[in-house]
Amino acid sequence: MPELRMIDAGEVRLRAAVEGQGPLVIMVHGFPESWYSWRHQIGPVAAAGFTACAIDVRGYGGSDKPQPVEAYAMEHIIRDLVGVADALQPGEPVILVGHDWGAPIVWNSAFTRPDRFKAVAGLSVPFAGAPTRAFTDVFRELFTAKGIFFYQEYFQQPGKAEAELEADVRRFLRVFLHSISGEAPAGAWPLKPVDSLLLEGLPEPERFPPWLSEADLDFYVGEFTASGLRGPLNRYRNHENDYAFLRAWEGKTLDQPALFIGGTKDPASTLFGQVADPTAMMRQFAPNVEGHMLEGCGHWTQQERPEEVNRLLIDWLGRVR
Repeated sequence: MPELRMIDAGEVRLRAAVEGQGPLVIMVHGFPESWYSWRHQIGPVAAAGFTACAIDVRGYGGSDKPQPVEAYAMEHIIRDLVGVADALQPGEPVILVGHDWGAPIVWNSAFTRPDRFKAVAGLSVPFAGAPTRAFTDVFRELFTAKGIFFYQEYFQQPGKAEAELEADVRRFLRVFLHSISGEAPAGAWPLKPVDSLLLEGLPEPERFPPWLSEADLDFYVGEFTASGLRGPLNRYRNHENDYAFLRAWEGKTLDQPALFIGGTKDPASTLFGQVADPTAMMRQFAPNVEGHMLEGCGHWTQQERPEEVNRLLIDWLGRVR
């Protein structure tokens, strides 16, 4: 079992699950997840000769939870990863692995701090370079202006999504996690009016597939019942801040070795249908990327397909260490 420890990352203290010895691999989860999302990767990565460190991102689990929305801007979270790297292996180049929101976090950390991060792997969400406009502008053009619900628009107003999701954390997690998994039926994420609630129209799963046991769900429910959802949702409220920060890197490429693993049933892997081949798209912005799409895999990549992810990830880690 990994050791749970608190790490002083500078601005905040982060809880991390740490196991093994060797080059440091920091694993960064997405929404609504936890260090526990990497439970199938920590041991194998450690056994392959690395220090595996899966963090709770600020706002989650046992990590500090600043109140201001702007405390969750990408610039601050990149500094958190630098702080973890400096605390655990000062002066040594570090490898990053991220999933869902963790993928943009690790892509942009490697992109803006190549001095600290020597290789980077992203699951589910491909890297598309420095943004040319804020993502709020993109989804408002594609969805909101057409009267169509988009979850990130719904998350923008502080308190609104918190009220719906915190009212029944277990139901939120069961329905949301199922709705974009590989087992979800066609149409599980329906088009609906812009003023809908997040869970409205999403199917109730009769049971979860083996990749998420009742004990796993109990762990997540306990984490979010204790921590609330303000911090996790605040990450979505910083698109304008992130755009302003990342403009300084416009036109530059991410040149370190990179790995992308997506799923053919994951809407995020094709940027909601905007990209036919995410790896080919990425090569414009990260020329040293190799990519893999897992057939039938939904959004929760490393939890749905742990053996495939571990095989690809550990092979790649062995080549970039």
